[in-house]
Amino acid sequence: MTDSAAGRAVAGRTVLIAGATTAAGRAVAIALTDAGARVIAVGSNAERLQGLQAEVTGAETYVCDLGVLAEVTALADAVHAEHGRIDGLIHLVGGWRGGGGLAGQSDEDWDFLHAHVVTTLRNTTRAFNDDLLASPAGRLAIVSSVSVDKPAPGGANYAAAKAAAETWTRAVGQGFAKAGSDAAAVVFVVRALAGLETELATEVVSLWDPPAASVNNSRMLLAPPTE
Repeated sequence: MTDSAAGRAVAGRTVLIAGATTAAGRAVAIALTDAGARVIAVGSNAERLQGLQAEVTGAETYVCDLGVLAEVTALADAVHAEHGRIDGLIHLVGGWRGGGGLAGQSDEDWDFLHAHVVTTLRNTTRAFNDDLLASPAGRLAIVSSVSVDKPAPGGANYAAAKAAAETWTRAVGQGFAKAGSDAAAVVFVVRALAGLETELATEVVSLWDPPAASVNNSRMLLAPPTE
């Protein structure tokens, strides 16, 4: 651990990134590692995970279909056996489907979005909720969209899935508060995540700096840096 990393509150914490091989996942993994955290990177593609492991020193990687609860339960068992309980869950699984107005909101697109945006979040939070509750500084974070606030017909499927994910995350946060734990759930909101990977990574690392109660169930808009 570097001297600068030793000063970060996330240093020494074990953080699992779901959807770690995305551009955002790689940025978050690098930032967390640089800050002294132990990174557990989870994705569905073994080859991409190998590339991430080569890029992020010390990252532990696991292949898992996060849309299947049995696989996520097995993942949790493996992580606990090999690394103990986690202190953070950063959910970066998603995807976009849309267009064509309301009539173009197909069942196929809805099934894709529900599986990737909602089901993966439900599965991972249920599997690791006890970890976050037990941690002295548990953190859950997801990335949502401004479309939740102003949904358009052509993105109704997407906005509905993101709204469901936000609601689920707030429910987790309410559970944290009710239990009196030192855990917090946070929603980051973007217009588009592309180009904001560095900003997201910075904010994720900073989640551990303030007390849990001050950030639990907060909704933070991420905007491009000003020139």
